[in-house]
Amino acid sequence: MPATDLRRVRRWLWAAVALVAVAASVALWRPAPKNQVAEDYASAFGGPFSLTDTQGRTVTDATLRGKPFAIFFGFTHCPDVCPTTLQMMVRLRQNLGADGDRLNIVFVSVDPERDTPAEIGHYLTMFDTPIIGLTGNPAQLKAIVDAYHVFYEKVPIEGGDYVVDHTASVFLMDADGRFFSTLDHKEGEAPKLAKLKRLLREG
Repeated sequence: MPATDLRRVRRWLWAAVALVAVAASVALWRPAPKNQVAEDYASAFGGPFSLTDTQGRTVTDATLRGKPFAIFFGFTHCPDVCPTTLQMMVRLRQNLGADGDRLNIVFVSVDPERDTPAEIGHYLTMFDTPIIGLTGNPAQLKAIVDAYHVFYEKVPIEGGDYVVDHTASVFLMDADGRFFSTLDHKEGEAPKLAKLKRLLREG
């Protein structure tokens, strides 16, 4: 067989192999079931933890179940993001009217060096609304920040003091402790309120 014809046959053979491979991959691929996608989304954030509240009592992920909650990570010496976010959450809960009582707000301090349970309790009185304040030792905090994929880092500043850089999102969890959505500081209050209403309706 001439070399030209041989090359042509080889090209046809390789084309046939490629078509078979594509057909096999299409036949084998199946989209993930919708319920599996929903399950993966709901388990993307959250998980087991054990912390201490402002009264010195142990609070776990199981303790919070039974009621949807919004959880935020910060520290009491935070100059802007933390108080602004907590004030926003208080305002949103008030805007929910009577349904606001069905939502817990949870504040987790990522500054265990300074934020004792008593210090957190004093700090939260500024917001004049029930907020669950939590803290723990470094190992306990690592467990919850890993579960929620939260970043925090101690940053020295002038004068020997420090601040804590941290994730600023609010995580919305349903009554079973499953992830529902987040509130981002860049969102307007109307879409945030709509998310909370949907959480209370569905979660």
